[in-house]
Amino acid sequence: MTSNLVVGNKAGAVVLLSGGMDSAVCAALAARDFAAAAVHVSYGQRTEERERQSFFGVCDRLGIRDRLLVRNDALRAIGGSALTDPDIAVPESTLIGKDIPVTYVPFRNAHLLAVAVSWAEVRGAEKVYMGAVEQDSSGYPDCRPAYYGAFNEVVKAGTKEGRIEVVTPLIGMRKAQIVRLGLELGAPFDLTWSCYSREDQACGVCDSCVLRQRAFREAGAVDPLPYATVAQRV
Repeated sequence: MTSNLVVGNKAGAVVLLSGGMDSAVCAALAARDFAAAAVHVSYGQRTEERERQSFFGVCDRLGIRDRLLVRNDALRAIGGSALTDPDIAVPESTLIGKDIPVTYVPFRNAHLLAVAVSWAEVRGAEKVYMGAVEQDSSGYPDCRPAYYGAFNEVVKAGTKEGRIEVVTPLIGMRKAQIVRLGLELGAPFDLTWSCYSREDQACGVCDSCVLRQRAFREAGAVDPLPYATVAQRV
């Protein structure tokens, strides 16, 4: 892992900001309650350039000046996911099934959290915000409350003072609730990117696009992103 951008002074919290809908709402919460710093990890995913663009845009809109941009080549090299392996197609959505989908990136969130916790320790921050969501997700094992409970034990044991806490304020919320919260907070949904497969225009048919469209409809709100295909089954 190498970093190529660090800006600003120490802050009270570090937020992992992918540039997606959930992370943008999480960043809005962190920016409301702390002098927040944001970290973005590119890991060779299909839409990494578009996600990086969203990261900068969301930070600018929320007034987050302190930023760390990191590249992790390990996950692309390891593969095993439709998000990182060009030979594995991103499937159309089946919404939430019994099996973990091929868009799961093996143990990805541990890699992301390791970067964020390390930076928090250097900065003297005691909170790491992450927009993990268990409800209305694709069944990823690293989006479950038990995972973060266990990870916090690792952080407590493996940092100098053991006081850094990973917080997941959205983890028990439904996607429609997250949309409503984001609207209340002024989260910049128009700058976010959720699509798994395309960078020019959201595909509208992958799990992430379908779940997002359903969330906005259930929240009674208009999704500001244009889609190549508007999902019918949401």
